[in-house]
Amino acid sequence: MNQPTISPAAIDAIIGAYHGAPFDVLGPHPVPGGVAVRAFLPPAGQVAVVIDGRPTPMTRVHPEGFFEAVIPDASLPLAYQLEIDPGDGRPYRIHDTYAFLPTLTDFDAHLLAEGTHLRMYEKLGAHLAEMEGVQGVRFALWAPNAQRVSVVGNFNQWDGRRHPMRFHDGNGIWELFIPGLGQGELYKYELKTHYAGYMVTKADPVGFFSELRPNTASIVWDIDTHTHTWEDADWMATRSKRHAYDAPISIYEAHLGSWRRKGEGGWEWLTYRELAEQLVPYVKQMGYTHIELLPIAEHPFDGSWGYQVAGFFAPTSRFGTPTDFMAFVDACHQAGIGVILDWVPAHFPKDEHGLGFFDGTHLYEHADPRQGAHPDWGTYIFNYGRNEVSQFLISNALFWLDKYHIDGLRVDAVASMLYLDFSRGPGEWIPNRFGGRENIEAIEFLRRFNRGVHSQYPGVITLAEESTAWPGVTQSHEQGGLGFDYKWNMGWMHDTLQYIRNDPVHRAYHHGTLTFSLLYAFSEKFVLPFSHDEVVHLKRSMLDKMPGDLWQRFANARLLYAYQWSHPGKKLTFMGAEFGQWREWSEDRSLDWHLLEGDVRHAGLQQLVRDLNQLYQAEPALHVDDYSWDGFSWLDLHDSQRSILAYARHDAARDETLLVVCNFTPIVRHGYRLGVPEPGTYGELLSTDAAVYGGSGVVNEPLNSSPTPWHDHPQSIVLTLPPLGAVYLKKQS
Repeated sequence: MNQPTISPAAIDAIIGAYHGAPFDVLGPHPVPGGVAVRAFLPPAGQVAVVIDGRPTPMTRVHPEGFFEAVIPDASLPLAYQLEIDPGDGRPYRIHDTYAFLPTLTDFDAHLLAEGTHLRMYEKLGAHLAEMEGVQGVRFALWAPNAQRVSVVGNFNQWDGRRHPMRFHDGNGIWELFIPGLGQGELYKYELKTHYAGYMVTKADPVGFFSELRPNTASIVWDIDTHTHTWEDADWMATRSKRHAYDAPISIYEAHLGSWRRKGEGGWEWLTYRELAEQLVPYVKQMGYTHIELLPIAEHPFDGSWGYQVAGFFAPTSRFGTPTDFMAFVDACHQAGIGVILDWVPAHFPKDEHGLGFFDGTHLYEHADPRQGAHPDWGTYIFNYGRNEVSQFLISNALFWLDKYHIDGLRVDAVASMLYLDFSRGPGEWIPNRFGGRENIEAIEFLRRFNRGVHSQYPGVITLAEESTAWPGVTQSHEQGGLGFDYKWNMGWMHDTLQYIRNDPVHRAYHHGTLTFSLLYAFSEKFVLPFSHDEVVHLKRSMLDKMPGDLWQRFANARLLYAYQWSHPGKKLTFMGAEFGQWREWSEDRSLDWHLLEGDVRHAGLQQLVRDLNQLYQAEPALHVDDYSWDGFSWLDLHDSQRSILAYARHDAARDETLLVVCNFTPIVRHGYRLGVPEPGTYGELLSTDAAVYGGSGVVNEPLNSSPTPWHDHPQSIVLTLPPLGAVYLKKQS
């Protein structure tokens, strides 16, 4: 063959890596008299087309490595391989990438185009696959505005000319099947854009595994067949009951990279499997029902704590493989512990390998920085009004529930999504179509997210970190709400910490700060959080926030937690608070576990939290009716001069009542009279001042009621209130 069967311009476009339809040029094509097979193989010295074991030499029609051979009297489909001789005397054979048909079905292409594919991760990303009996990896990427997209990796020397992808004009997806690749292969996508000659290499937005930072390549990983064998059937069968509104939910919030470290100097991370062996038994021993993980989706910067996500579908490689993370979740479930993930659909970082300006356009984010850039965090904001972006995020949420059996998603920074003027001054934001400040597209996205999660996985819970008074966060969308199961009670957290920081002598003047929370306690389904955000940025650790001398600080902390565990709402505490971490939390170091080996008050505080969790689960009055006045009643909310609160918790039928008295001063209150609902003997279930907790030992023996009316009850008891202490009481007979 002297002349190629295709134009020089088409060959130049392939060699120059700007041809947007490589399958029109490469691979097998019918020509007069047979089938032309074309290949672009820059490193090859000689190439042959092998059919039924018989090679037909290909002609080098361009010195850069473009080859062609015409197979006489052949027709399509044509089964063949390419035999490549790089010139070292060791020829090898490969299947031709450009001989394979498209990998997307028409139905999938339709759903992806309209942005309604709930499991788009099954079609996009890199998947081990078999096509026409050949093993390999199929790649698919959404980049509708790119001029050309190629898969690059070690397998082609990161040469974007080698594996350009097929474009589907109807949905903006590029796809390619590369035979011979397998588990563990590094890859990225090279995109040639229409924007001022801009070309960029991106990690896979739907990649399932990534290199450890600072490297940023995606890694082919089979999360379907090359995975963990789940042994959590019992947990999954009972999950809905464990997540009901009348169930006890006590959450241990943890950052996996700093909970505990190993190695000389303590600078090495524990792996997912080591965390399964150490963190899970600890959380179980402490009596928590759930672990909430700060974001573990892949992120480039440790200091973001995971809240600036680059790999939304990849558990971070800092602690192991996706399979290792599955083993961690399974270990939690087998121990009876649920796993909640912090999920971050509010924003994403501007790192070049990430989602920003993805295909030479603002694909995932708004182009206008008044809508698309977050002024505080230096990040991009998702364009929730674009169907494909909403599809990406909702599919991502479902992905964690599907592939990793995650039990709950805590959505970060919801307030920043709801308000167009969040952290913006006049002229720095664009009103909605009605002239208001509400982000209508984000509101609808959150409703779609909650509908999708609850319809596909009824036992899973969603939690909103929403810091404003936005109404109906935990109401259904039919009622006009956002559809979350739970909302973090940021108002309760702020008011409680503001109150407890006061020196006890001043607390009488701030009594309403505590009682105010009951004015709205049942307006939403609340979780009471003392989270990581409260122990960073010079806010001081929980123990270090407490006023007074060393004894008073521990006493205040014990009182604070007893108050939290008895207040209506589910519970959340950040790691380290349970034993009295002194230093502010840092992602760069382990918690100070050595404190438990020294001052016994740290161990005492830890024991108290353990007992609170056990009591919380054992006593229905503390958890079965968190969200109505039927589960709570005041005994005395007016004793501001002595800084005392007294109240009762009830089960749903009011068959059981637990009485709580909190003394927020360091004065022992002898002869304190407390109204009780019925006559009998009342025993002390817990005193935070017990010696075992590091207290001064002020406790009460069983107390017989007398017919002395008090606190609007016909009976009362007289007890001693411990200093800076709380007591839980229950009728024994």
